[in-house]
Amino acid sequence: MHSDTIYALSSGRPPAAVSIIRVSGPRAHDAGRKLAGMLPRPRRAALRTLRDGEGGVLDDALVLRFDGPASSTGENIVEFQCHGGRAVVDAVLAELAKLEGLRLAQPGEFTRRAFESGRIDLTEAEGLADLIEAE
Repeated sequence: MHSDTIYALSSGRPPAAVSIIRVSGPRAHDAGRKLAGMLPRPRRAALRTLRDGEGGVLDDALVLRFDGPASSTGENIVEFQCHGGRAVVDAVLAELAKLEGLRLAQPGEFTRRAFESGRIDLTEAEGLADLIEAE
């Protein structure tokens, strides 16, 4: 298990109808609560208003909570399924960047964590990389 918490846009770049922003690691649930308030029960989606540190509204989003080790990375995860406009995505990512102990994920880092935690094997990781790079 990693001691740091990572976040990234997990869907394609905006603009889009919906964008998914994922947070994984020991501070994921805390980060989710800071932006969305009360988190839903594990593996349930709930509509929440995402707010910045000053209480300003960022977006209304579906929020999902996954508890490790029963998650895709084997760690605690929070996902924000928000509107896919550039302004919304950039605002949510900027707010996550302000939180202590969080950092932007490197390319492939969610997959690496899934592999390291035994959630996927090497063949699945390679297949996922091929799928992402496919044109």
